[in-house]
Amino acid sequence: MSRPGDWEGSSPERLYVITGGRNGSQVPATLDLVTLIVATSGPRHGMPPEQAAIVRLCSSPLSVAEISAYLSFPVSVVTVLLGDLLVDEQVAARAPVQRAPLPDRALIEAVIDGLQQL
Repeated sequence: MSRPGDWEGSSPERLYVITGGRNGSQVPATLDLVTLIVATSGPRHGMPPEQAAIVRLCSSPLSVAEISAYLSFPVSVVTVLLGDLLVDEQVAARAPVQRAPLPDRALIEAVIDGLQQL
């Protein structure tokens, strides 16, 4: 028996209807699993329920993967919905914080040597 939000147990027609038959985003930027999404405002009147759910979820930043998990939709469906929300400026997307480069090994060794001589 499938749960209401369980896409694996629901018909593929439902996912087709949710995305309007599209399989790609209208946004030129690529959304990957770790792209952070945050809502810029609350859900608007008349907004499709799936998009309204995303806007409510993203009151604080969430990754695309987290949104997909919370809504129990495939990532491909979530990226289509997010593309629409980005075009309408209902949400903002940003890349996750990049890892800082590690300091030079020689510098670390010199600091350790200096500390040991204290």
